[in-house]
Amino acid sequence: MVEQARSWLKENSTLVLFLVAQLIALGAAATTILAYSVKLETRVHIMETRGAEYTVARMEEMKQRITVLEQGIKQNEYSINRIIAIMTRDLGKTPP
Repeated sequence: MVEQARSWLKENSTLVLFLVAQLIALGAAATTILAYSVKLETRVHIMETRGAEYTVARMEEMKQRITVLEQGIKQNEYSINRIIAIMTRDLGKTPP
């Protein structure tokens, strides 16, 4: 019986390797899903612990940053429009 099993393994070594590789891949996928679940649960726990006050404070920080960026955009738009006005002002003139 042992000889029969050995000969079967020799004949079907590719199949056995394929099945072992699939088991390893399934184990890796399960480990990845478990790690993601733990990470997600940790985030939820942290948010529940810190509460809404922390979240509101972070949102206010983000609003301030957005306001600063918007001001920079407005200044850049003004500068670009001024440069365009200066460059196009001279286009209508013909050279002497």
